[in-house]
Amino acid sequence: MSIKKLPVIDLTTPVACCSPLVREPLDEAGATELAATFKALADPVRLRLLSLIASHAGGEACVCDLTGPFDVSQPTISHHLKVLKQVGLIDSERRGTWVYYWVLPAALERLSALLNTAEARA
Repeated sequence: MSIKKLPVIDLTTPVACCSPLVREPLDEAGATELAATFKALADPVRLRLLSLIASHAGGEACVCDLTGPFDVSQPTISHHLKVLKQVGLIDSERRGTWVYYWVLPAALERLSALLNTAEARA
C-alpha cells in the first residue's frame, strides 16, 4: 500500500475569488417593488395590454381600443389595467365617457436599467 502525498495549498496568499460590483445591487425595498412589477407582467394579458398601449400612435390608447384584441370581458380588461396602474407601469385619464391609458417611460427605463447587463460590463 502506497501513501499519496496531497498537494500543499498556500493559505497565506490572498486569492481573488469574486469579481467586483460594477453597480449598486437592489436593496430590500427595491426588490420588493420590482417583484410586484414582474408579477404584474407575468400575466400574458397584462403583458399584451402594456405592449398594445405602448404601440398606439401618440403613446396612448383609449380603453375602447383595448378590449377587442382579447377573449376576456371588459371588466377583466379593467382589472388588468388597474393592476398595471397600481405597480406604476401605466397611467390614465378620463375624457368624457372614455379612459385613455399611456405607458410611464420612467417605469420602463427602470426595468431596462435593471435588465441591461451590457452597460455593467463596459
